[in-house]
Amino acid sequence: MAMSPIRCVIFDCDGTLVDSETLWCQALVHVFARFNGDVPLEKVIAQFKGGKLADILDDAKTLFGLKVSLDVLEPLYRSEVNKLFYRHLKAMSGSVALLDFLTKMGIEHCVVSNGPKEKIEYSLQLTGLLERFHGRIFSAFDANSWKPDPDLVMYSAFNMGFLPEECIYVDDTAKGVKAGLSAGIRTYYLANGFQPNRIQDARVTKIEHLEELIALVADTNKISDKQY
Repeated sequence: MAMSPIRCVIFDCDGTLVDSETLWCQALVHVFARFNGDVPLEKVIAQFKGGKLADILDDAKTLFGLKVSLDVLEPLYRSEVNKLFYRHLKAMSGSVALLDFLTKMGIEHCVVSNGPKEKIEYSLQLTGLLERFHGRIFSAFDANSWKPDPDLVMYSAFNMGFLPEECIYVDDTAKGVKAGLSAGIRTYYLANGFQPNRIQDARVTKIEHLEELIALVADTNKISDKQY
């Protein structure tokens, strides 16, 4: 059976639109070092799974044996992330070309993230992508639902005015992919080399680079290469 044309692309933010995952991990290393926590960056990267920040920090505390309350740890961590983002954050390779294509073809797009809206906006602003998503940024704090629960992804599709079958969802984490699949949305796993391929599901399409989506969307929507 033919797939429905793609009318809306729903993007995760960190590690999908902005190249932030290593910076998130580096921030964890820096903050843990303040409490004499010897945490190798490579080990943090190997364990990093995305998700709700409080859960990430709690898992890291347990893994590395750090006895510090989340009330102390979370503001320090957010501050360190902001510093690293300001100095080093970049748009993910291929993001601009893909967004240009979607805009030219009249295909809507939005961002969903487990982070607060101001943090999402800050990341997009630093990377020059914010103007492409005004009014189309959906935070878990607004939906009161965090990935891997599907509600946030469904909430974004509803607010964009599309049915699940008219959308695709792009994420670089196993939790995000689970959210997309549970929402009944065609889901693409961006395996950008940051973490091992934890996705073993025939319903998921794996891509290595965002620009691969140009041909995939064009083929699904039967767009001639002359148009783009």
